[in-house]
Amino acid sequence: MAAPNKKIIITCAITGSIHTPSMSPHLPITPEQIARSAIEAAQAGAAVVHLHARHPETGFPSQDPALFEQFLPTIKRESDVVINLTTGGSPTMTVEERIEPAMRFKPEVASLNMGSMNFGMYELLQRYKEFEHDWEQSYLASSDERIFRNTFKDIAHILGACSEQGTRFEIECYDIGHLYTAAHFRERLLLKDPLFIQSVFGIRGGIGTHPEDIAHMKRTADRLFGETYNWSVLGVGAQQPRIATQSLLLGGHVRVGLEDNLWLGKGRLAQSNAEQVRAIKGVIESLGFEVATADEARHIMQLKGRDNVAF
Repeated sequence: MAAPNKKIIITCAITGSIHTPSMSPHLPITPEQIARSAIEAAQAGAAVVHLHARHPETGFPSQDPALFEQFLPTIKRESDVVINLTTGGSPTMTVEERIEPAMRFKPEVASLNMGSMNFGMYELLQRYKEFEHDWEQSYLASSDERIFRNTFKDIAHILGACSEQGTRFEIECYDIGHLYTAAHFRERLLLKDPLFIQSVFGIRGGIGTHPEDIAHMKRTADRLFGETYNWSVLGVGAQQPRIATQSLLLGGHVRVGLEDNLWLGKGRLAQSNAEQVRAIKGVIESLGFEVATADEARHIMQLKGRDNVAF
């Protein structure tokens, strides 16, 4: 199994493409908001920030490199945090659109989903009835017929393209079969040790949030990857703190952030990404663990270094 962690990597996912602007006034939308929120999260203890972009006027998810260019240099200048760029983007985008930022900016880390799947967000319509922008309601409603495409060919294409520039991967696994897909690409030498497996719990279409689901994911990853990987988890919505805590007790790293969960507690919206980082940092330290710095995360993940990116 994966070796116990002496240092815990906190990843913070700043804005994502699931939540819409009307759901929280604290969701970062503009490049300035995304940059500020990422820097604050790093100051609070995040070693890695996972980044998406949005249209500044509407908040619609975008992979336009021109938008990323407006916040990446600022984050790098103001912080030594590891920058992780999504290649997932949004289920509404083509694969070529999704990989544009990673190809242009050559980050230390890029996320990579390990399989095509149903990706249901339509249940959020039960909680939110009024929307600021025309696109929000239809974007959520149409997810009941939307497939998030990540074919074997797509994955191989992203792996080959990004690996050539020294980018490593946050390997996002939404179900047990995705772990086997990661093992398949490791056997093909398109993924190289040490893997950084990010197990995702609670998306409609993926594995659930029961404690046994988390334990099963960890057992399977241990069997497939032995001591050659690092394990991290993210939980969607209100289950985020519990799932993160279970990960810590099982020897894993954690991801928090407004991409995954808008709340800090029952009925209380998180005021910022940094607030969520501070909360999980408190849990980590109360359990007797230490929080990894950005440079310690680079060592654990064997990254190429912040000076070897294109921004």
